[in-house]
Amino acid sequence: MNIKKIDSQQAMVIGFPEYAAQAQQFAMAAGLPYVTVNRHRFPDAESKLQLPENLPVHVIFYCSLDKPNDKLIELILAAAGARSLGARSVSLVAPYLCYMRQDKAFQAGEVVSQKVIGQLLADYFDSVLTVDAHLHRIHKLSDAIPAQQAINITATDPMAHFLQQSIEQPYLMGPDGESEQWVADIATHYQMDYGVAVKERYGDREVNVRVPEGNYEGRNIILLDDIASTGKTLIGAAKALMKYHPASLSVLVTHALFVNDSVAQLKKAGINNIWSCDSIVHPTNAVKLADILALNFKSCLAN
Repeated sequence: MNIKKIDSQQAMVIGFPEYAAQAQQFAMAAGLPYVTVNRHRFPDAESKLQLPENLPVHVIFYCSLDKPNDKLIELILAAAGARSLGARSVSLVAPYLCYMRQDKAFQAGEVVSQKVIGQLLADYFDSVLTVDAHLHRIHKLSDAIPAQQAINITATDPMAHFLQQSIEQPYLMGPDGESEQWVADIATHYQMDYGVAVKERYGDREVNVRVPEGNYEGRNIILLDDIASTGKTLIGAAKALMKYHPASLSVLVTHALFVNDSVAQLKKAGINNIWSCDSIVHPTNAVKLADILALNFKSCLAN
């Protein structure tokens, strides 16, 4: 049954305390009731969860999986608990999906975490919806998560609208060749100019970025990426562009991990604005995903 045909008595959105505001926005956009999991953490860090006693047949958990090692345990406990309380269909909306990077064993003995976590989620959820998942060697989320429905949408539409409203005549720059199709999609919404840099990675924290020759002087340049963790790639691109004397340098990313002092380092490199989607709670959040997630959940995910 499609959620379009489900009234508010048949489905419920359930969120977790650290992501309650975004979960409530999604529930409102989807026209469904919302409740936050009642969670108690014991001194030894174990969690006790309490769900509503009377659940509808369709339950949608809304949980972003940054800092995932604690969240995954609580999410699986909640999903199992929902089924024991009578839910016949359990879905997951995870704006940020963890453990997608390790999609193959690069060295002997490495665990392919994408397959392990993908199967774990498929075991507990009938459907999974996420945004800009880190899929490099596979083309469909269902190849990583063998659930009944596994949908990966892109945030390019709300990101393009945000840039159109925020920056005059932006020039978009992707960090590497893998980003070209994604950056081009954002650019075509309003016929924005764009280019793609070349990245050479030497480890988790060391990269070299070269930007194509171009007339960037006086332009408002937006560095785009799906995930920003250490920020080294964005910093490298910013340094490469500074010699062209742009009018401004800004960053817009889907997922704002921004570990350690990465935001401070970006500002030190000359970045004027740092923006992100609200897939992960962060002070840089500027683009809300509730509407596009609700729209895609209604049209794509069967319950």
